[in-house]
Amino acid sequence: MKRRSLMLLSLALLAGVSGQAVAKKEDDKPAQTQGSSAEPENPYPSTYVPFPGRPTVIRGATIFDGEGARIDGGVVFLSDGKVTAVGGPDTPIPADVVVIDGTGKYVTPGVIDIHSHLGDYPSPSVEALSDGNEATSPVTPHVWAEHSVWPQDPGFSRALANGGVTTLQILPGSANLFGGRSVTLKNVYARTMQGMKFPGAPQGLKMACGENPKRVYGSKGREPSTRMGNMAVNRQTWIKAREYQKKRAAGKEQVRDLAMETLADTLEGKILVHNHCYRADEMANVIDMSKEFGYKVAAFHHAVESYKIADLLRENGICSAMWGDWYGFKMEAYDGIKENIPLVHQAGACAIVHSDDENGIQRLNQEAAKALGAGRRMGMNISDEVAWTWLAINPARAMGIADRTGSLKPGKMGDVVLWNGNPFSTYTRPEKVWIDGALLYDAMDPKRRPVSDFELGQIGAGDVK
Repeated sequence: MKRRSLMLLSLALLAGVSGQAVAKKEDDKPAQTQGSSAEPENPYPSTYVPFPGRPTVIRGATIFDGEGARIDGGVVFLSDGKVTAVGGPDTPIPADVVVIDGTGKYVTPGVIDIHSHLGDYPSPSVEALSDGNEATSPVTPHVWAEHSVWPQDPGFSRALANGGVTTLQILPGSANLFGGRSVTLKNVYARTMQGMKFPGAPQGLKMACGENPKRVYGSKGREPSTRMGNMAVNRQTWIKAREYQKKRAAGKEQVRDLAMETLADTLEGKILVHNHCYRADEMANVIDMSKEFGYKVAAFHHAVESYKIADLLRENGICSAMWGDWYGFKMEAYDGIKENIPLVHQAGACAIVHSDDENGIQRLNQEAAKALGAGRRMGMNISDEVAWTWLAINPARAMGIADRTGSLKPGKMGDVVLWNGNPFSTYTRPEKVWIDGALLYDAMDPKRRPVSDFELGQIGAGDVK
């Protein structure tokens, strides 16, 4: 009886007020069996179904549209799970809709975190839940981060309520040169990973260069133990992957190899490369390697020295996912500067603010504000609305989902945050958060403060949002 009550309470806290969505036709279809040696097209399809929402208008707020535009006293209209209209004060408001007064407040697209380990390194942070690094070989492209995701991680609801995060990419850790596939999630309550999985979002391939792989495997007396060893193992692996890909493209029979399937899909552009890399010289090496083997890097992550090669990143169309001021904690992070993000932006390259941390994900708006302030002190006149692209359309582009989310444009997903003040202020918090047009968090309504199943019944849990 207790177990059943807890389950019902868990569902009610997040979905009960608006009602859980009934089963609908899913965007992703299960894979079709094609034979014993054929690769299934989509073996772990998304079962995500948006929560039900109501047609809603937010009016009178300052709007950052996520692509660099600003509207004062604007109107945002959400219906059928989408952004229906965005405009100025004279935008027509339909009858019989929920109208929210946003005077003195700000509206933005939901925050997108391109680099998270929630679910794979969940809270509480204990060894039994540490599932982000398959640190048994420097080459593990066969593993998928989604198969470690624990949907009950309290970090998801904290990111939603404290940080306005509506979409996030879960990556494997950085112990390995090839760490495995990433997964993009909608930040909603679900019993399964598939219930959170962003329908149709491309998978990513996590790669890592620098200190981590050489330290982890060098300490075991095996290759790689140096940066030249890192590059050599990378190149040898890509050579093998190209041969596999050529045979596959030619329709030749071969034994299924999960690692090679991942790398072949990457060579064909189906999987996006997200490369953990700090130093400018190593990023340049990786760019050359990508040209040698014919793949493209979507984004360098952490990238504390991106400011040194911002022109090179711009010319090659590569984004940099960076921290506001987190650097100097190891040798390859030593040469970071607080102006990194605005310098990359000012050079015309793609700048992104990311977390890589279960606490930082709750304050990405503040991380962006720190970078913005550093840039202005250096003389770069970057507006608030343009800086918001670092948290919205830029990560969406690097994750291959910019056609669906990342900005407040008619037809895009209704992923929206109403902030109780300027989102670049330390004192500002999300007041309301919508995902696909459904109100999933409301600071004014205790029934819409999500609590995971894991937190239920634990004294003090779930009351810190």
